[in-house]
Amino acid sequence: MSDIELKTSGDTPARFALELQGISKSFGTVRANRDIDLQVPSGTIHGIIGENGAGKSTLMNILYGLHRADAGEMRIDGTPCKIRSSADSIALGIGMVHQHFMLVPRFSVLENVMLGSEGGGLLRAGRGATLDTLKRLGETYGMVVDPNALISDLNVGTRQRVEILKALKGGARILILDEPTGVLTPQETEQLFEILKVLRDDGVTILLITHKLDEIMAVTDNVSIMRAGTMVGHRETAQTNAAELAELMVGRKVLLTVEKGPANPTEILLSVDNLGAVSSRGHDVLKDMSFDLRGGEILGIAGVSGNGQTQLLEILTGMRVPDRGQVNILGDKISKTSPKNPRELREMGLAHIPEDRHIHGLVLDFEAQENVVLGYHRDDITGTGALIDRDVINTHCAERMETFDVRPSNPALNAKNFSGGNQQKIVIAREIYSNPRVLIVGQPTRGVDVGAIEFIHKQLIALRDAGCAIVVVSVELEEVLGLSDRIMVMNDGQSVGIVDAADTDVNQLGLMMAGISQEAAE
Repeated sequence: MSDIELKTSGDTPARFALELQGISKSFGTVRANRDIDLQVPSGTIHGIIGENGAGKSTLMNILYGLHRADAGEMRIDGTPCKIRSSADSIALGIGMVHQHFMLVPRFSVLENVMLGSEGGGLLRAGRGATLDTLKRLGETYGMVVDPNALISDLNVGTRQRVEILKALKGGARILILDEPTGVLTPQETEQLFEILKVLRDDGVTILLITHKLDEIMAVTDNVSIMRAGTMVGHRETAQTNAAELAELMVGRKVLLTVEKGPANPTEILLSVDNLGAVSSRGHDVLKDMSFDLRGGEILGIAGVSGNGQTQLLEILTGMRVPDRGQVNILGDKISKTSPKNPRELREMGLAHIPEDRHIHGLVLDFEAQENVVLGYHRDDITGTGALIDRDVINTHCAERMETFDVRPSNPALNAKNFSGGNQQKIVIAREIYSNPRVLIVGQPTRGVDVGAIEFIHKQLIALRDAGCAIVVVSVELEEVLGLSDRIMVMNDGQSVGIVDAADTDVNQLGLMMAGISQEAAE
């Protein structure tokens, strides 16, 4: 498959919205970008893919002025430019929607969008102009948002729209989206792609940074592939396939499906009986939830985010006390009158890979070696003396980093300085190393590249085959189908039904996720 030839009719070169030549960037001894060349035609959706730590985000941060390149040249619409700050980028018509949103939760939509263009101390002029712009952009691109709504009250998909509106208000004609679907539901992802297509058709050039190959194939015109800080290929999306892109990303052939043999279930290790939970506002968020899980099997939980999955995981891991019903884990009962905290459950043999690694999985200002022993710091992996042995922790972390291919493999690096996918690997390495009898997993591969996904899936299957009982919650239906032996579908805080993974498909699961009964969906 040849590299893309970005041409118009005849031999006339296409007009490029963006050209990068010889871009390099190092952080100490780490070379994040090496001699990067990139040409992006105007009015296209251009994908940038690569493994976690391949240098994608660094390259986009250079383009947006958050980092300065050590070497290389940039051209916007054919004109050479120097980008020293994000203000320079915005002035050149570049906008960026970051992987972790840059919004003020206690501010309204209007206040967030008008930040930086307040129009004077009284704000009247800025408010009026911003309201007019929000209305025009919302109607033009199908992104109507209540300007008076607080960001904290909006779902993730709507917050992302606010970020896009904020960039467009600044005059962006080149829009960078860094892992935009990492926290979106499938429905929100489809809505985002429709918006991106409308923007493209209006002449906006879009750079889509993602690790999800199905999204690249669905929405991009062209794709460029990075590996280990270098650009290793460019393709027309219509002339390639997911298998080729995965091999270019990783440097080897990658399994895009989960390989596993039949389950060999043993005794029941986890039992949930009429479980119920109530929100702070008095609403039922879990209703009469019941199921059993045996050793040696994986129970996948499917459902649109916000249908009780988070509350269920919190109860199973001791982070929340149930309001009704009970849970029996490894022979011990958990109920409102007999709760157990996460430490007690961990000591019993339960491990937890949380949905949100930043809030519940890591201390971002701690070093990797400190994070890799969190919760297990009383074990021998921190030394056998009365005090924690830093040399022992360092050695343990280095071994985990090698096994799980964490990049860069520096135990002393703070967790916040790793890419999202490598942060996830640190959490997974910590929890799997404990050799749990019960493992609770929330979104196991969120923000993780295709090579790491393959590795994580193999680790989970190996744990299952060793007799571990595993609960997996994921918004990725293909992942749920591939990993699970049985699948429970949740809607409105309750179970719609439990099906054998081998006897169902995405269509049936989708109907059940919408609240249609198992019998009707079949």
